[in-house]
Amino acid sequence: MRVHFIAIGGSAMHNLAMALHQKGDQVTGSDDVIFEPSKSRLDRYGLLPEVFGWDPKKITEDIDAIILGMHAKEDNPELNKAQELGLKIYSYPEFLYEQSKNKTRVVIGGSHGKTTITSMILHVLHYHEKEVDYMVGAQLEGFDTMVHLTEDNDFMVLEGDEYLSSPIDRRPKFHLYQPNIALISGIAWDHINVFPTFDNYVEQFQVFVDSIVRGGSINYNAEDPEVVKVVENSENQIRKIPYTTPEYRVDNGETLLHTPEGEMPIEVFGAHNLSNLAGAKWICQHMGIDEDEFYEAIASFTGASKRLEKIAESSNAVAYKDFAHSPSKVSATTNAVKEQYKDRQVVACLELHTYSSLNAEFLKEYEGALNAADEAVVFYSPHAVKIKQLEEVSVDQIEQAFKRDDLIIYTNPDEFKSYLKQKDFTDSALLLMSSGNYGGLDFDEVKEMI
Repeated sequence: MRVHFIAIGGSAMHNLAMALHQKGDQVTGSDDVIFEPSKSRLDRYGLLPEVFGWDPKKITEDIDAIILGMHAKEDNPELNKAQELGLKIYSYPEFLYEQSKNKTRVVIGGSHGKTTITSMILHVLHYHEKEVDYMVGAQLEGFDTMVHLTEDNDFMVLEGDEYLSSPIDRRPKFHLYQPNIALISGIAWDHINVFPTFDNYVEQFQVFVDSIVRGGSINYNAEDPEVVKVVENSENQIRKIPYTTPEYRVDNGETLLHTPEGEMPIEVFGAHNLSNLAGAKWICQHMGIDEDEFYEAIASFTGASKRLEKIAESSNAVAYKDFAHSPSKVSATTNAVKEQYKDRQVVACLELHTYSSLNAEFLKEYEGALNAADEAVVFYSPHAVKIKQLEEVSVDQIEQAFKRDDLIIYTNPDEFKSYLKQKDFTDSALLLMSSGNYGGLDFDEVKEMI
């Protein structure tokens, strides 16, 4: 098959391009700008465009499928040419469904935890040499790409994102997969630029549950009241299987999971990750992995990239970085680190970087999110606010939102870096939470500080 990617440089898009190339398809693509690591990875596979920019001449009648990325605009010249020629245009999730429509589709949804749960499932399956197709939103240890497609595998495991599919398809991605087996980990309002109200956001999960293939199943977090309401109110004829956080305890910085065979040390920590583990166990059992096999494999799971990822450690200090940016994720992650390191000073640094987090109206959702930290720091760039064309956010508004008198706030990247460099991290746990990089923070320098 001949496939052309419009906006090939995106994190998800370039991984799909590599997966199709490995499968034997003929792949081409375009983009106006491509950053690392996408650039080097595409180059390694011979898929990096020779010239950046859009060229309608690349769009010819012999192309079997156009895959359109979110980075492209509706008036993209290559998209317009493909429409003129009547070529088949897919969004990323549409194409994944097309590739998996004859397989058993396993879709992991939820405002938080879906990447970690998907990663846990794939780690366990990989450990037991069970081959499946997959798409996950983070780079995993032992996996070359974030997408893997074959003709032969029976299962396709998909991380079910609720964000939009493409510039010309405004449906949430996870509405298109029609799962046989599904999971919802939690519902906490996110993506307010697309879903302006909480009710509108919750509705997307109702549609997801109703899209599960009749006779299929859903595992759901019974400790999240919104999830319970969405799942139990659905009239879809599916099996509904709740799960809860398993028993565990923390002993001297080590998390011990209660299992039928006794306590077992695990690498991941925090109540939210233990809840994720419970959900992953159910899904693996649906896929033919029994409980003992699951525990054997999960003991060596260290986490997905940027999800409570340990970046430095010394005899008396440790540093983690985490993708957390929404209020519920920030709270869960901060609580997890404090629970794991009760006897250390937890220094939690949050960058307000996303559209939602920089929205003056949404800021109040962060009340109490950093309360578990001994020292709490918020960094944001007024320049980023301007770029996103949002109303200016003031230091005073942030102080009011977090409701913490001793909150430290930085708006200058150099001042924030100086704060970290001058800080004594003895007997501390540093937590860096952001989907950005604090205006250019070098994480290798952080390792030297620790």
